[in-house]
Amino acid sequence: MLKLFFTAFKQSNLTTQIFDLEISQALFDKQLIAYRILFVLMDRGYVYERAPYRRNEHVTDLPRLNGMIGALERGDVAFSAFASMDISMAKIMAASQFDGVIYEGEHSPWDIVELGNCLQYMLDRRKIATSGSIAPPVTPLVRVPVNGVEQGQWHAKQALDTGVYGVVWPHISTVEEAYNAVSACRYPRLESVPLYEPRGIRGDGPGRACHYWGLSQQEYYSKADVWPLNPNGEILVVIQIEDTVGIANLPDILKDVPGIGVVLIGEGDLGQELGFPRQYDHPILLEAMSEIVATCNRYDVVVGHPHANASNMQRLLDEGFRFIMSGPGQSYTGLEKGLELTNRS
Repeated sequence: MLKLFFTAFKQSNLTTQIFDLEISQALFDKQLIAYRILFVLMDRGYVYERAPYRRNEHVTDLPRLNGMIGALERGDVAFSAFASMDISMAKIMAASQFDGVIYEGEHSPWDIVELGNCLQYMLDRRKIATSGSIAPPVTPLVRVPVNGVEQGQWHAKQALDTGVYGVVWPHISTVEEAYNAVSACRYPRLESVPLYEPRGIRGDGPGRACHYWGLSQQEYYSKADVWPLNPNGEILVVIQIEDTVGIANLPDILKDVPGIGVVLIGEGDLGQELGFPRQYDHPILLEAMSEIVATCNRYDVVVGHPHANASNMQRLLDEGFRFIMSGPGQSYTGLEKGLELTNRS
């Protein structure tokens, strides 16, 4: 192994730092190594676009960046939709009136590179310039593939480091699973520091997230916590209750695990267990869902519905759902008119 001392020289306003890295002799091509090191340092936040704040330095007040949280704070309903990790869909969602989009990684392939591409394609320079705000018009979140029983963490870490503003966790059924979901979205801190619980376990490497959010590293740290546990937090933790075990444990989950922003009902899987798959209007399924709503209301936690449409929207609003997901529509009016005029309808 060759020990290489790499200096990030100060160019314009880059911070000068010295790093001691070990590089394999087989990779010793000076230019290639330099580019690789610089990329790693920027990705991990060691090279800054401007000099970093000291940790105890005052961070300027920033606007609310997460539009989903903003809507809930105002007492409004937050509207969102699942979308595939595809740049064409990203552009469609970015131009929509949804408050947020949840990129689907549970029932679709997990592709962290494509997720990053989607986030970039959601950016609209003209909208950013005219709005005068770095807050995205449509807030990107992601649903991770692991069920709660798997106690997964790395999908959330990768997604948060890419720049999403929240994580949806499927199949959360116990206090331990819910605790893991919140912990994976938080940075560690000393036990003596306020808001220690749930204990954070997220690794520190937010270079891409800082860049995407438009913040310095210290500004990002001040905002990268879970809401509403931290009122200034911009990360929304959504847990899905999708089975009868989760319903039975939900009171303990909401009592013992702070930091849960939304409880999203997984009525598809719940109906499957109850014996009425995809029968969303079945009385037994509706009764089980109403129990979840009642529990969330009792603990003052936002409850969400994943299958809203024009026919059930008023009922869902009346029942108190404030996190409502409605599939993005596709219009074929031109085709339908053409088929009609050519006698093929």
